[in-house]
Amino acid sequence: MNVSEAIELLNDKGFKTTSRRKDILTYFFDADGYRTAKELMQHMEAIHEGISFDTVYRNLNIYHEIGILESTELNGEKLFRMNCTNEHHHHFICKECGKTKEIALCPMDDIKGTLKNYYIEGHKFEIYGLCPGCLSA
Repeated sequence: MNVSEAIELLNDKGFKTTSRRKDILTYFFDADGYRTAKELMQHMEAIHEGISFDTVYRNLNIYHEIGILESTELNGEKLFRMNCTNEHHHHFICKECGKTKEIALCPMDDIKGTLKNYYIEGHKFEIYGLCPGCLSA
């Protein structure tokens, strides 16, 4: 999802587009992978003096609820990234820097056969480790 699509979705859901909301969207669009609320807060404090942690968290929750951001949990902390709108895929997530790499393969293709009489509502598959940059550091 790009910033324009995210703004359109925000407006469709009845939310105003403010400079702070645009800056949060741009931050996640430019980020290569998952980021924490703390990282976002540091970024926002540098460009919006006096911004509150409540404002940042409230917007993270709004974006997550309406599908702009997706989230995962790593080392007991919730991380966010811009929602992917391309074909179904999963992610490798670097535990050090949060970068992600798409994985086109889906293990559900094999698992569905073992769950023939079950209704599957959804699934999430993530692989954690170190990216080549963090591995060589």
